[in-house]
This record gives sequence, structure tokens and C-alpha cells, in this order.
Amino acid sequence: MATVNREQLVVAALAIVDEQGSEALTMRSLAARVHRQVSSLYNHVGSRDELIELVRAHIVVGIDTSPFADEPWDVALEAWARSYLRVFAAHPNLIRILATTPIRDVSTFEIYDVVIGALIEAGWPMHDAVAVMRTVEAHVLGSALDLVAPSDMLDQSSVPAELARVHAALDPEYEESTSAAAAFELGIRALLDGLRARRATVAPT
Repeated sequence: MATVNREQLVVAALAIVDEQGSEALTMRSLAARVHRQVSSLYNHVGSRDELIELVRAHIVVGIDTSPFADEPWDVALEAWARSYLRVFAAHPNLIRILATTPIRDVSTFEIYDVVIGALIEAGWPMHDAVAVMRTVEAHVLGSALDLVAPSDMLDQSSVPAELARVHAALDPEYEESTSAAAAFELGIRALLDGLRARRATVAPT
């Protein structure tokens, strides 16, 4: 039987989460996935918490921070948000477990360091920089879940006719502007407009 390395365990763990949800990820389910005894996994991964952080590191590699090197802060922030969205929309089952588990992965902090550093260099006060980043993150993660929601999540046929306003607003003729993708676009524009306005009123510290 071929040996199993840490990277293979991470890929297998991600597959379990993608297919069955984060609750299904246990050391036992991972061992079954790779046809090993549970005890043998501990030669590569110390605990489920460590495994989660390894999965986090595997995923965030796809988040692009390069625009922060040469683009204005708002342009870079939008590009980062779109990259972030693509990564997590491909793995929506990861959102709950990664968003509720304390971050220990260094590569995630390296991403944050780039984003926060660029914001500070652009004149954002240090005490606001983390909040700016988290505001965008929250929109991205909510949108990632929205993008993979059932197509009939908001369906006019499910709305009682007496609720006239919501019934009318969900008319299929408005589908293009009421979709999850349209909601992300509206939201990111509104966020950036608001952040630009706030940046214009604050003095860096």
C-alpha cells in the first residue's frame, strides 16, 4: 500500500467537506477516506484543529493579493474581494468551519498583513484597517453562500399574492437584477463607495 503524505490528507479532507459538509470531517472519516487506521494519521496531523488549519492554508493560496502592490487601495480591495469570492464560492461548505475556527495558519495572516498594510499606507488609520478588511470579508463570505443557494431560494410562486410588494419585486422579468451575482455587485459597489467616503473624512494616525 502506497504511503500517504500530509498534502494528500488535506486534499481528502477538503473533498469530505465539499461533498458532505464540515460536520462530516473527523479523523475517523478522513482515515476511512484514505483507507488507513486513525492512529496512522497522527504521524502527519496532530489533531482535527490542525487539519482544519492545513485546509485553510491550502485554500487561501488561491486568493490574489498582488493588486495591492501597485493599484490604488480601493481598486486592489475590489480585486481581492473578487478573488476571495471565487475561492470560497467553489468550496461553500468550508465557510462555516473556517469562519468559526480561530485562525492559526500563518499564510492567512500573511494575506491579512498585505491587505492591512496597503490600507494603512493609503492613509487609513491603523485602528480602522482591520474593520475595513473584515467588512469586505463579511460581504464576500455571505455572497459565496448566496451564489450556491438553490435557484428557487427567492421564488415569486412561493410568495402569497397578498404580499404585493415582494411578490411584484420577484417578478421573473427582474431576475437579472435580483440574482445573487447582482446582489454581490451592488453590495461591493456600495461598500467601496461608503469606504471611499469614510476615508475622505478620517485622518491617519
